[in-house]
Amino acid sequence: MPEATARLDESALLCEMSADPYFPDHLVAKGKAILLRLSARIEAERPADLAALYLLTHAATEEFNALGEEFDAAGSEIETMARDDIGGGFWIVATAHGFDDADHEELIATREW
Repeated sequence: MPEATARLDESALLCEMSADPYFPDHLVAKGKAILLRLSARIEAERPADLAALYLLTHAATEEFNALGEEFDAAGSEIETMARDDIGGGFWIVATAHGFDDADHEELIATREW
C-alpha cells in the first residue's frame, strides 16, 4: 500500500483555470474542493491498490461531471484547457499519496467533459 504523504501542493490545483477569467472563481473553488475532498478520502481510506484508488477518483470525477453543468449555466464550460488542468489535478493528488504508477486516463475515466 502506498504511504500517504503531506506532499500535496494545493496551490498547484487548477492553477490554469484560476488564472483565466473565463472560468468563474466560485466554480473553480468548487473544483479545488472536490480535489481536496478526494485527497482527504485517500488519506482516510488508504486504498490498497490502483483499483481501490480508481474507485475514489471515479467518484470525484462524477462530482466534476455535475459541476460541468454549473460551468455551462455560468456561460463557461469544461473545455480542452480545463480538462487538462482538472486531469492534472487528479494526477497531483494521486502522486501526493504515492500512486506514481496511476494511469492518467483511468483516474478520470468516468468523465463526461
